[in-house]
Formats: sequence, structure tokens, C-alpha cells
Amino acid sequence: MRVLFVDDEADFLEVILKRMKKRDIEALGVQDGDQAIEMIERDLFDVVVLDVRLGSGRSGIEVLKDIKCRKPLVEVIMLTGHALLEAAKEGIANGAFDYMVKPADIDELFYKICDAFKKKSIQEAKISCIDKLMKIPNTS
Repeated sequence: MRVLFVDDEADFLEVILKRMKKRDIEALGVQDGDQAIEMIERDLFDVVVLDVRLGSGRSGIEVLKDIKCRKPLVEVIMLTGHALLEAAKEGIANGAFDYMVKPADIDELFYKICDAFKKKSIQEAKISCIDKLMKIPNTS
């Protein structure tokens, strides 16, 4: 499982990446939305954990929309402060898997990431089955 963390707080990224790697998750982190989109375009990720409020440039909602447009099967978990719950709900409306309020409990975040990965895996399996069915020649 590959997870991309997008948060403008360098200390948070450092801690969360270490904790996820201890749980055998291949985790990478970037500090802004443009870097996130570059990573999504260049590498394969299963889940993105995205802060609603990024310090510079694009908002988390804009980045979410861009991710879902480019890689619709990638699941996105939004992180938000208490004051930004409406933004997190907007994220759900725009395709986010779920949201969590910061500071997020590491175990809860880990389980949510696992759930998001399972959902993505199920969707990919369904698409693979459909692709196989489409390739079966019609013998009638």
C-alpha cells in the first residue's frame, strides 16, 4: 500500500511518515498541492491523506478535485481543524473517502487508510473483471 501525505506542516509530516512506516505502509509526504499533483502523475498511490488547509497555493478541496479528475480510483482522506468541518464535508461531496479532525489519532487514521485501500482494491478488481468480460469473444 502506498500513501501520499499532503500537509504544509513539516513537523507533522515527519512524525506521521515515521509512524506509518512502522506500520509497514510505504508513505511519502509533500507540503503543497502542486507537489502532490506532480507525485500523483508520476507515481502510483493508493490513498492520499490531504490537509484541507494548505499554507500556500491551492486549497485542499482544489487539490482533491484535481486528484479525483486525474486518478479517480485513488482514495482521499481529508484532514481538517475543528473550524473547517464544512470544508471537509465539501470534500466528501467532491469524492473524498472520509475526513478526520486534527489532531488525528494515529491508530484511527491507520484504520481509515486501510479501509480506503480496501475500497480502492475492490473497485480495481471490479474493473478488471469487466475488462476480462469485454475481451471474451461472442461465439453465438
